[in-house]
Amino acid sequence: MTATSAETIVRPSRATTAADSAGVRRRQGFQHGGWFVAPFLALFALFVVWPLLRGLYLSFTDANISGDSAHFVGLDNYREALKDPLMWDALGHSAYFTLLVVPCITVLALLLAMLAHHIERGKWLWRLCFFLPFLLPSTVAANLWQWLFNPGTGMINHVFGLDTPWLTDKSYAMLAVVITTLWWTVGFSFLLYLAALQGIPAHLYEAAKLDGANAWHRILHITLPMLRNITGLVVALQILASLQVFDQAVVMQDFGPGPENSTRTFVQYTLEQGFTSYRVGYASAISIIFFVLIAAVALARMWLLRNREEGGR
Repeated sequence: MTATSAETIVRPSRATTAADSAGVRRRQGFQHGGWFVAPFLALFALFVVWPLLRGLYLSFTDANISGDSAHFVGLDNYREALKDPLMWDALGHSAYFTLLVVPCITVLALLLAMLAHHIERGKWLWRLCFFLPFLLPSTVAANLWQWLFNPGTGMINHVFGLDTPWLTDKSYAMLAVVITTLWWTVGFSFLLYLAALQGIPAHLYEAAKLDGANAWHRILHITLPMLRNITGLVVALQILASLQVFDQAVVMQDFGPGPENSTRTFVQYTLEQGFTSYRVGYASAISIIFFVLIAAVALARMWLLRNREEGGR
């Protein structure tokens, strides 16, 4: 064996040494960075993981709010929930609300963002007006629109010459909640779209103009494709938020389920079971069912996004 070959065997290669050094740096970085994320992880475990695990445990018991000892009942709460027509009605109301809100708020936010982006005079005022309602507490927005929809003294019927029982007729009660939600929450999606519009390179529009593309063609072939990712984000966030609708529906109906239970949402029904009927175990079971549905929607969104990204490559 030559001296060169012996040296090669004993001395590690430069690539191995560099890899070991990089691994050491990553471990050190993780150890130091762990102290920064530890407070967040502790709070996340305390306020998210622990309540979820506690709720999962209670869903298998007959626990009640009075504090009596809970007994294990297995899957009885889940069997009852799957046969509960009131639970399915509440879930249907939440789904109906979501189907109305998500498309409307997506289109409205996009239109408002395009208006605020292209307007020249008073741009800051338009942006403030579109976003300001989102800063209001939910109870303030709900009480404001409850007054506007009042059949006798409300401004809506007075201005448009209507005699519509917005809050007392099941045909209009959920529509009133939808209109309130659109006015109150569109500002968040508007802000996301506005930021995305500002990120589109101006030279794309200039090149399209030189090629003879009119305003509609520029929107159709430049603006909308460039906003595809942000539109997906807006739709996903709105679906998750709309399925959990509670505040405005409850406040506008004076903490009731609405005419013929037409505005009783899934979250409201869960709270009624837990704090009105005192059935904490049953309320925990339907909460877990709702959590699984929300998680399924989120996972489906992630799966569709990943397939679209892979298909575009």
